[in-house]
Amino acid sequence: MPEMPEVQGLVEFLRDRVSGVRVERATVANIAALKTYDPPIDALKDAEITGASRHGKFVDLATTGPHLVFHLAKAGWLRWYDELPRTLIKPGKTPIALRVAFSDGSGFDLTEAGTKKSLAVYVVRDPADVPGVARLGPDPLDPSFDRDTFAGLLAGRRTQIKGVLRDQMIIAGVGNAYSDEILHAARMSPYALASSLEEADIDRLYQAMTDTLAEALAAASGKPPAELKDAKRRGMRVHGRRGETCPVCGDEVRSVFFADNSLEYCPTCQTGGKILADRRLSRLLK
Repeated sequence: MPEMPEVQGLVEFLRDRVSGVRVERATVANIAALKTYDPPIDALKDAEITGASRHGKFVDLATTGPHLVFHLAKAGWLRWYDELPRTLIKPGKTPIALRVAFSDGSGFDLTEAGTKKSLAVYVVRDPADVPGVARLGPDPLDPSFDRDTFAGLLAGRRTQIKGVLRDQMIIAGVGNAYSDEILHAARMSPYALASSLEEADIDRLYQAMTDTLAEALAAASGKPPAELKDAKRRGMRVHGRRGETCPVCGDEVRSVFFADNSLEYCPTCQTGGKILADRRLSRLLK
């Protein structure tokens, strides 16, 4: 799933490429992806792009008309074209969910792999009209998000810290991959309860979060969409690296599998050498 750094990379790319150009057309190929009907998607036609921004993992293209907001979900991506193909899209027979054409001949497709379709597109007057945007917690790289703000979000939460980091209503933009990376950098078990963390733990976790996200944002900055996924993979120390060697201590990176995802961690760095049981809601093996 694209997370904050990759989404910010997309936003910066789009801001540079399409600010000031007009939307020539927006074609929905998967009607289930379009979550709004008022304004209609045709309201984007001839609107000029005035900016691009990010809300958590949502991309927001502002125009002189409505906003085009989209969330790429787990398997979605943006495919950019300097010269948009002229081939017709056949709804139901393509991974394309949405095609946007611009007045300078460029454009992009929003695509989604697999059969479980979750990519979402919204045409709204205000980004806050998107329910997922309205529910977002604070952005961890906002200048106002300091250590005390973070501590306040954790206080009293008898929830595993991995889940807290991923909860968009608590902290916006962090998902499965970067929560693994943050916890590894903080040398913390994904199953530690947020409410049980001591002041030194919170200090360490806050620093790991800001450093990990800042490094990932720097790696994503300036890259075209086609290169962002590989840049993300290259930067991962534990996520997606099951069976490989931890770059910090040399132990084997382990996984815990759930219904539709997994987490990766290093036992030596994070759990005192103990292996986490490979089942939902597992506890440390005795």
